[in-house]
Amino acid sequence: MAALRPLTKQAALNTGSVLLVGAEWLPLDELAAAILKENKSFEVNVHLAKCLPLPVENEHTRPRIDLIVFLIDVRSQHSVEVVRSSLAYVDVNFFLGKVCFLAVGDKSVKHQVVEMYTLKQLADSYLSPLIPAELESAERRAAMAKRLLQILKVAAGLVPGVSALALSSLIRPSFKTEAAES
Repeated sequence: MAALRPLTKQAALNTGSVLLVGAEWLPLDELAAAILKENKSFEVNVHLAKCLPLPVENEHTRPRIDLIVFLIDVRSQHSVEVVRSSLAYVDVNFFLGKVCFLAVGDKSVKHQVVEMYTLKQLADSYLSPLIPAELESAERRAAMAKRLLQILKVAAGLVPGVSALALSSLIRPSFKTEAAES
């Protein structure tokens, strides 16, 4: 199984493609529906995967992937392992502004199995942003969909004068980890 590579296919005009990767119990389909439901100035393709690598048999029909979003459930260590094993199948060039991590779950520390500091270290090791996300309600999914569409627009090269390389500097973390504060 080959690594998923960016820019190996021709970009479709005024189109961005996002790949959502996460464990089977995460609400990937609900987030995808929220992304497609939002008003946008460009066409969006949303693809879902429980893990990488993607199947080889439909490689020729698969569109170019502009953004990979890894969803990690903070209530499950298995979710982290799924993402870590999938990262091996992503070409290093994707980590130049075309990958982000979503820490899915409520902010309540008592339900977290995985510490945010651990996830922040994982994201930092791949030079990619970590975004905390609560996807329990339709309103929160819609807000996250808007944010992901903004990121996708930049990653797909649809914003003149803004490079995907600057994406991680444009995304400010909306939380601070305990280690970062000390």
